[in-house]
Amino acid sequence: MTNHPPVSAARATLRLALGAAMISFAPVFVRLVDVPPTTSAFYRVLFGGVILGVWLVASGQRLGRKRAATLALLLAGALFAADLFVWHRSIWYVGPGLSTLLGNFQVFVLAVVGVVFFREKARWELAVAIPAAFAGLVMIVGPDWSGLDADYRLGIIFGLLTGVFYAAYILALRRARLADPEPSPAGDLAIASFACALCLGAVAPVTGESLVLPHAEAAGLLASYALVAQVLGWVLISGALSRVPASRVGLVLLLQPTLAFVWDVWFFDRPFSLREGAGAALTLAAIYLGSRPR
Repeated sequence: MTNHPPVSAARATLRLALGAAMISFAPVFVRLVDVPPTTSAFYRVLFGGVILGVWLVASGQRLGRKRAATLALLLAGALFAADLFVWHRSIWYVGPGLSTLLGNFQVFVLAVVGVVFFREKARWELAVAIPAAFAGLVMIVGPDWSGLDADYRLGIIFGLLTGVFYAAYILALRRARLADPEPSPAGDLAIASFACALCLGAVAPVTGESLVLPHAEAAGLLASYALVAQVLGWVLISGALSRVPASRVGLVLLLQPTLAFVWDVWFFDRPFSLREGAGAALTLAAIYLGSRPR
């Protein structure tokens, strides 16, 4: 008799890997498009929300949510706006690779929140992974913090804040799913995307950033950014998560920060030393250890 589940799991793992690879290009788009950080973030979620909304309407899926879920999704949109605000600046200051690596520190934030607020059992892996991740970070940036360029230091801080805001965004999405689990996750992402765009659109004038696109090439790159990172990548990931063994999910998703580091070296000629490579490897191993399920 043919064993179908392993085939299904293998295909789901392939989809998960493809989705992780697609979202690894997100910081590349941010660096390539010639617009301010808030502007690129705004059009990512606006175009992404429009694409998702059109697809949901065309497929006959409902956009309405229960009140509690809607409030959680609006909060998720605000948190994702904060996440993109700091992450896009980190990309410009320290590059796509390191900024994405720092954003993945969200696994530690989620683990600590689980222990402190949700009474989950503390794991030994967390006690090892957190200091190991920061040790890897020191190997990447060097031990002399005061000797680093001011913008570079700010980029590291923004990258770490990305992990905090992204973890909060995930928790808000989780709250929305618990409040109203029936609708499609794509609908949740569409609502959160529009809420995020509204917040970023309000912030841009305060920071002095124009939302006017300078040319058609910028619009095309931002539309591609939205399609690849905001829509296709996350649709593939969310659709595959339930079919991939939990022990494998964290390992496969490490493709995102790993490839982002590769793209940084390949496309933007990032200087790359043996010490930095060892630090990145140690940080990735720590992130995987921290994301392993109990």
